[in-house]
Amino acid sequence: MSQSIINATYASERSKKATLAVIGSAVAIFFPGALVFGFPGLMSPVWQQMLGIESGALGYVMFFLLASLGVFMFFVGKWTITIGAKNLMRIGTVMASIAALMVAFVSNIWMIYLWAFLVGGASCFIYSPGINSVQRWYPQKRGLMSGIVNLTFGISAAIMVPIFRFMLETVGYQTLCIIVAGATLVVGLIASQFTEIPEKVKGFEPTEVKQENSAMSEQFSFTSKEATKTKSFWLLWAVWALMGAAGVTMVTQSVSFGMAKGFDLAAAATILAVYNLANGISRIVTGAISDIVGRNLTLSITFVGAAIGYILLPHVSGLVMISILAGLVGFGYGTLFACSSPMIADCFGLKHFGAILGLVFTAYGFIAGLIGPTLSGYLLGITNGNYKMVFYYLATLCLISAVLIMLVKPPVKETLAVKS
Repeated sequence: MSQSIINATYASERSKKATLAVIGSAVAIFFPGALVFGFPGLMSPVWQQMLGIESGALGYVMFFLLASLGVFMFFVGKWTITIGAKNLMRIGTVMASIAALMVAFVSNIWMIYLWAFLVGGASCFIYSPGINSVQRWYPQKRGLMSGIVNLTFGISAAIMVPIFRFMLETVGYQTLCIIVAGATLVVGLIASQFTEIPEKVKGFEPTEVKQENSAMSEQFSFTSKEATKTKSFWLLWAVWALMGAAGVTMVTQSVSFGMAKGFDLAAAATILAVYNLANGISRIVTGAISDIVGRNLTLSITFVGAAIGYILLPHVSGLVMISILAGLVGFGYGTLFACSSPMIADCFGLKHFGAILGLVFTAYGFIAGLIGPTLSGYLLGITNGNYKMVFYYLATLCLISAVLIMLVKPPVKETLAVKS
């Protein structure tokens, strides 16, 4: 067999495995995404009625979910190289399924908090290895490929929220949760079989990544410790705290805001669905755009759009207009996910990408939940539902983020070495 035929066969097989890695990563994150972005908003009124609890107590649901991200994301990022993406995604799938099954028998608020913590951890075990994998298979198309995975992570709730609501009304809460637990387990375990980082696939080590990493290793690729000594790292960290808080708050407040405007649960759930639709679509659209026009500009423009959405929301009353403005918030929030991961790789390299992503995510995990959903729920409680004040506050976080993200630049490692 000639060398050209061998090379063509290798290229074909490598392309097949790379494609399967993208598909597997995207499908595996589908149900965890629906649980993260759909369940808290849709179920908050249901849990409140079932357990007789105040809305302020439910504000902590997203705090526990995001805190779990802060706890697990760094470690998962480091474990991806040693344990492998496939095994980590299996763990995440089982965690998500157990969480959905447990909440079917919820009897107090602490079970909901535990559900949130488990779902947040599960999403770490699936999302981080998936993003890491596709960027390693496609180093020249990081924005697009991470955008595909992010698309299903964000858009899953837009697809499933109407289905969840229909099932809630037809089969009941408990049956709904049990079905979701089973579907999460089956889909996740099947999808995870088709993805892995190239380094773990014998005979298909990524030549492109090896070449890129060898070129970057001396002057570009940062360790997590080195990354934390740069201004760009802390700017990204601040953006994830602020824009993360502003974006994720809509998950918990969209349905409640709609019902406060006089809509019933079915109509109010439309707001959440549109938010998640925009959240999902933006992840592939802006991911691909950022490969062309740059991450900074793409992120900044969508953050300003999210701010405009929040500023205008208290002043409109029609369901269509409310949904469109919520969609602007979702679009900016989705862009944060789509473009930040490749921006981290652009700034610090791929070699220690998972660990650095995990460190950046501590802002989202430990800060965003407190200053976003938790603080917003508290403010709504003490102001008797003053959404105008809360939305203006969230708009300010978006605008600050739009400025900060423009200041992020790839640091020069030689300069860092000289200073140290």
